[in-house]
Amino acid sequence: MLARHIQYFIAVATHLSFTRAAAALHVSQPALSQQVRQLEESLGTPLFDRSGRTTRLTDAGEVYLRYAKRAAQELQEAKRAIDDLGDLSRGSLRVGVTPTFTSYLVGPLVEAFHGRYPNITLVLREIAQEALEEMLLADEVDVGIAFDNGHHLDLEAQALLVETLALVVGKQHPLATVGSIGLEALNSESLILLSAEFATREQIDSYCRQHNIRPHVQVEANTISALIEVVSRTTLSTLLPATIALAHEQLVAIALDQQRLQRTAVLMQRKGVYQTAAARAFVELAMQVAKQLEQPGCSDQLM
Repeated sequence: MLARHIQYFIAVATHLSFTRAAAALHVSQPALSQQVRQLEESLGTPLFDRSGRTTRLTDAGEVYLRYAKRAAQELQEAKRAIDDLGDLSRGSLRVGVTPTFTSYLVGPLVEAFHGRYPNITLVLREIAQEALEEMLLADEVDVGIAFDNGHHLDLEAQALLVETLALVVGKQHPLATVGSIGLEALNSESLILLSAEFATREQIDSYCRQHNIRPHVQVEANTISALIEVVSRTTLSTLLPATIALAHEQLVAIALDQQRLQRTAVLMQRKGVYQTAAARAFVELAMQVAKQLEQPGCSDQLM
């Protein structure tokens, strides 16, 4: 009963309308209003100001909303804990990843996880890093894979792998047979890079400024698949994790001499959250897959 009161209260507080909240919950408005009235009576104070044209939270309502959201989150965790089976014969897991990992890590990881736990429903979402942290905090994602750029205090991060960026070119590029280049050679390259909203682009720009490099950015794109397609067909080059090139036979990764462009990937979870058997298995397997990616040719051992 308490869970229903909380659910109804949060719905009205979110929509600031009893009508819209009732529609979202698929209940009648009188039933919704009655539940909220009962909650207000039990608390001894009104939670909503209904005197105007729009419904507004009272001061007490604002305070109660913070605790109600926390309680709803805890109740969802409790349900998952009850539903969780240690033998992994069923269950579900919500995983968020920042974009570059879908190009080389997600495939082997899902292959290994589904091969080992075929009855676990895996929900994958590609999410920008800032939004991913917000979804972890809101209990909308169980595990996140992102970069170690500093994170919210209520999140914990576990190092997964060190990603090395390289100059990635197509096999028709003049540098395709070169194993490595000095940083100054980047000044002569015409690049296609991810657009500014990506963490990868921010890191590349910072790296170039740090080493006084001024490459010619001729094209920008908002998907890695677009970068891969263009680079494979033209003499434009890009800066991407070297592992991506290894996963595409039409691409070549050229190492950057002297000062490598590296960053650490991490597994992120909310501190203190109940960790289901599926989440524990996923984290363990992700660590194994990450190690295998650093030692190409061993991925079959994970199945």
